[in-house]
Amino acid sequence: MTRQIRALGIGLMACFLVLFVQLNRLTVFQAAELNDNPVNTREILRDFTQPRGSITTADGVVIAESVPSDDRFELQRRYPEGDLFAHVTGYYSFTLGSSGVERTYNDELAGRTLDISLQDLSDLFVDKDRVGDLTLTLRADLQRIARDQLGPREGSVVALDPRTGELLVLLSYPSYDPNLLADHDTEAATAVAQLLDASEEKPRLARSYQDRFFPGSTFKVVTAAAGIEGGGVSADEPRYPSRSSYTPPTTTRPIRNFGGSTCGGALFQILRVSCNSAFAQMGVETGAEQMIDTAEAFGFNREVPIDLTAPARSNFPTDFERNLPALAQSAIGQNDVSATPLQMAMVAGAVANGGEVMVPHVLRDVRDSDGNIVDTYDPEVWTRAMATSTASLLQEAMRGVVQSGTATRLQVPGFDVGGKTGTAQLGTDPPRSHAWIIGFAGPPGEEPTIAIAVIVEGQPGASEQTGGRVAAPIAQAVLSAYLQG
Repeated sequence: MTRQIRALGIGLMACFLVLFVQLNRLTVFQAAELNDNPVNTREILRDFTQPRGSITTADGVVIAESVPSDDRFELQRRYPEGDLFAHVTGYYSFTLGSSGVERTYNDELAGRTLDISLQDLSDLFVDKDRVGDLTLTLRADLQRIARDQLGPREGSVVALDPRTGELLVLLSYPSYDPNLLADHDTEAATAVAQLLDASEEKPRLARSYQDRFFPGSTFKVVTAAAGIEGGGVSADEPRYPSRSSYTPPTTTRPIRNFGGSTCGGALFQILRVSCNSAFAQMGVETGAEQMIDTAEAFGFNREVPIDLTAPARSNFPTDFERNLPALAQSAIGQNDVSATPLQMAMVAGAVANGGEVMVPHVLRDVRDSDGNIVDTYDPEVWTRAMATSTASLLQEAMRGVVQSGTATRLQVPGFDVGGKTGTAQLGTDPPRSHAWIIGFAGPPGEEPTIAIAVIVEGQPGASEQTGGRVAAPIAQAVLSAYLQG
């Protein structure tokens, strides 16, 4: 009998131990993974009968709110601006889960953070709804201008304050209407999601920060920074030969300037005309190690700490292994180089901000039900891309591109503007290319207050002027509205 009791006790203890381990595995080690699963509607089921805070832009436009509903739930999540901010707010759906700000700041919106719950201790003893209302850094007026300027063309516009990392514009087209995904009719919401996902254009994908593209000649800003930091490049030296092509070591295949044009000279001149032969040579002479280090200092090959869901990581190759032709191609934004529009906006922002890349973010503050600020997003440096002196030199060089180079359409009268155009050729049958521009602007003699990146995808034709002709007017409209408003 004693042996049986002992065996039973040991068995019960083993079961308890297994239960204890499993409980801790689920509630501690896998809790974040399970909660972050976009198809996990458990939290949403708990929250759907509860009030939820609003989401408002920096200029006071409500872009997400809860309104009374007459179906199985008392409240319906509504997005008054439709597709304009869909990739930022995301959606809050009983059927599909949540995404975007609705997911990233779910606890704040639901009023479950300690700051909101204990903001007023007296609220613990009264029947009062506690939610968090979010104010974002984005501006609806600038977002609308970007949408109107981009029109029905596939592409993205990203604008940020280089001093703080606050995102001012985060636009992608095509987009979608999050109201259709938040519908309480589960069959209807699922059908819409399936239709969107079946589209080749992938409208639910936020191209601005979740997709990567060849950056083309906009990447020459990174190459210039690497050359200055570790390749002996200055404003005056070296002076690259005037020629129509450059043939890297170990190959007989030349890298040609667009249209067989001839160019050369020192840094300011080759950046002004976007000289392929010179920047390819600069990348090779600077060396793979310095090029990789500089690209990664800008944020390539790193997870971007943005407060939105599923950001893509921009890529710069690291496996050159004495493959100098590949290094030369990478130096002009080709080969396996790929970047999100957000990343290229941060490249421009680093130049504008003395070499520092700030953490990009969309949240400005959280307020309780009485309008009191209970939390704010504190700006912080993500990475230092280059020395302050390097950034100052590149600022001057990029201003030259706007004054008399390929980006003259970026000019804003009365303000200092710097920029760099780019064209990423996609093929020749038929000829198509991505049109890029990156830039920064601010009052004369003062530090820049805005940085921007625009990509218009798959434009017909291919020219080094495509970015300046197609993308620059979009960026110029956003910069003008921000600076002059």
